[in-house]
Amino acid sequence: MKTFLLIGLCCLGALAFLPQRMMACSRAVYLGPDGMIATGRTMDWAEDLHTNLRLFPRGIARRGANSDNTVFWTSRYGSIVATGYDIGVSEGMNEVGLVVNLLFLPESVYDRPGNDTRPIMGMSIWTQYVLDNFATVDEAVAELSKQSFRIDAPDLPGGKQSRLHMAISDASGDSAILEYMDGELMIHHGRQYQVLTNSPFYPQQLAVNEYWEQIGGLDMLPGTNRSSDRFARASFYINAVAQSADPKIAIPTLFSVMHNVAVPNGITTPDKPHISSTQWISVCDQKNKVLYFEPTLHMQVFWVDLKQMDFSQGTPERVLQMDGNDKTFIGDVTSQFRPASKQFKFLLGD
Repeated sequence: MKTFLLIGLCCLGALAFLPQRMMACSRAVYLGPDGMIATGRTMDWAEDLHTNLRLFPRGIARRGANSDNTVFWTSRYGSIVATGYDIGVSEGMNEVGLVVNLLFLPESVYDRPGNDTRPIMGMSIWTQYVLDNFATVDEAVAELSKQSFRIDAPDLPGGKQSRLHMAISDASGDSAILEYMDGELMIHHGRQYQVLTNSPFYPQQLAVNEYWEQIGGLDMLPGTNRSSDRFARASFYINAVAQSADPKIAIPTLFSVMHNVAVPNGITTPDKPHISSTQWISVCDQKNKVLYFEPTLHMQVFWVDLKQMDFSQGTPERVLQMDGNDKTFIGDVTSQFRPASKQFKFLLGD
């Protein structure tokens, strides 16, 4: 036991010297009884992401880049997504309950050494590719593990690098974590991978969390906003909280876990986006197909019932316009989506 604790302390000490330029997002999957599966995430960033919620129907023809050397597909599933800067998708849930979340990982390296001639997939549309094409984590992992394309990751507005990793969960409670290390896609696949934050790479996060599991969350948990501390708190609480098949209990319970790892408003340091306020929290009820959304400054939770949305091919894209809108949304906003004035344009490279 003493040897294990010493190893754990060494791991924690090493983390203090790792690069920490990241947005402090956190993600956790609630595995309740009777198939009560839900995924929560915090979106933490140093500035307003100009987020809107958008409905994409089935049957949209897409491409992964402006180049002809890219991936082409037609969406099999409709989805509700959260957009960022009106240039890409940060997360979403499709009509069969597959949820995809992007979180910051500054150590990500997408390029393989040498001349990589694989087709290009833009970072801004990578999430949508998964939502459009797959119903389960198994399906997504089977295809993505082929590494048949390479990621193009242009800088975000303001010059911030788009270095991200992906979490996928489905209505069965299965999960996968996808990270690019030296140009190779590393996938951790299984129900046990409920939690994701930011740095370091996932194997190191798991090793540090094992140390905290040995101590026990009722005795002590780390309390800072650092990625490894949020990982430890989310990992403990997501399984320690009330486990219920009733969404009236399960969904608020998951929100309480996400509030525990959220960053208070105003905690932002110039040039250090990892010390960033939580802009919003989302919870996707994958059993009942309801997306809940809580903007930090509006102090209200509202939701969208995907079962009541029309995702059929040929229907227009629809949007819930939050950016630049002083209205406070409350309760069920399913009927408040309006036809988009134009088709969403992803930021794609050449």
